[in-house]
Amino acid sequence: MNTQQERKTFAERIGKKQWMAIVAVLVVGLAAGALILRTAPAKPEAAGHSEAGGHADGEHHEEGRAEGKDHGHEHGHEEAKGHGDKEHHGEESKEKSEKGAPGEAKAESKERKAEEEKIAFTDEQVKAAGMAIESAGPARIKTSLQLPGEIKFNEDRTAHVVPRVAGVVDSVSANLGQEVKRGQVLAVLSSPGLSEQRSALQSAQRRLELARSTYEREKKLWEEKISPQQDYLQAQQAMQEAQIAVANAHQKLLALGATPGSAALGRYELRAPFDGMVVEKHISLGESVGEAVNVFTISDLSTVWAEISVAAGNLNLVRIGEPVTIRSTAFDQTASGTVSYVGSLIGAQTRTATARVTLTNPQRVWRPGLFVNVELVASEADAPVTVSAEAVQTVEDKPTVFLKVPGGFLPQHVQTGRSDGKRIEIVGGLKPGASYAASGSFVVKSQQGKSSATHTH
Repeated sequence: MNTQQERKTFAERIGKKQWMAIVAVLVVGLAAGALILRTAPAKPEAAGHSEAGGHADGEHHEEGRAEGKDHGHEHGHEEAKGHGDKEHHGEESKEKSEKGAPGEAKAESKERKAEEEKIAFTDEQVKAAGMAIESAGPARIKTSLQLPGEIKFNEDRTAHVVPRVAGVVDSVSANLGQEVKRGQVLAVLSSPGLSEQRSALQSAQRRLELARSTYEREKKLWEEKISPQQDYLQAQQAMQEAQIAVANAHQKLLALGATPGSAALGRYELRAPFDGMVVEKHISLGESVGEAVNVFTISDLSTVWAEISVAAGNLNLVRIGEPVTIRSTAFDQTASGTVSYVGSLIGAQTRTATARVTLTNPQRVWRPGLFVNVELVASEADAPVTVSAEAVQTVEDKPTVFLKVPGGFLPQHVQTGRSDGKRIEIVGGLKPGASYAASGSFVVKSQQGKSSATHTH
């Protein structure tokens, strides 16, 4: 009895294992079939799926395996065929869609993009903002060269007033910064040396008077045959020597800048040599000054020099007679002039040469010591497409011009070339005759920034 129970339990155990194997095979087969139908587009894979399904069924019933196989094969073939037709149809549709009217799609995309980028502006808004609408066109661009310079005294119209005799200052009538006229007394000195010179002149004049009187008397006696001719000739020679002595004393006083007929023998007057301004003063009352001391500097500031430092590489561009524009670095002031001098030597330390421009300065605006920029034309060329310098704005770190379109403006990135400060050459991105916002273009840029911020928000 125990042997029979063991056999029965063993048989039941065998049956359960077979049943579990069959169930596992069915599950795996169904999953594989579903996966093959979903992913496999080709006919062989569909057939494989049918075979897998048929094999799973055949584990249950051997007779239905053939039918399941045939049915699965035909069904898989139809599905594969249908799937292939569907894919083929999709490819044809896609190809037809891509080939169909590419120009129209591109044009629509471009118009849509332009409409999105357009900055709306009505004609009334343009007028209220004071914007000027201009057309891009040709112009002559002058390339300029900027050189550093400094305003200095016109040395041809600057004098150092030096007393030519030593003395003590009796009075000073001119002050620093004062405008003086030619011959005006600046200061008075008391000079012993000058007193001696005037005394010498007066002595020479007295001797001349005596010699002339002696000459006239000897001449009369010689004519009357009373005195010999020798006495007459000696009197004549003495008179001539006295005349020479007087002239010599007179010239010495003139060379010293002193007036010969002054009542005070030692009075020495310092006078202005020409109209100008007292720019330096080194004299005071009671001071003892020497005969080689610069006590006043007078300069005529109606003309000044602008001295330019020219590098060796730019010397061929700076020529005498070349027109230049002088601009102040301290305030908004310009002046025009011409190059009057170009140095022939290059400084050993600076490696630059000195050029000079003479400026008229009637309003005394250009003061010595002022730093300036000297601008001259380096080259000239005709540019086919140019815009106003005010029209170019920076958008997205690129130079941009706002083109006028119906209902507003459209930003257009451009490539810029040469510029003379008034016109800018456009070498790319803009066609001749295009209308753009010139003066007041910053208003369009500001509106673009506001629209961008609103859109982002």
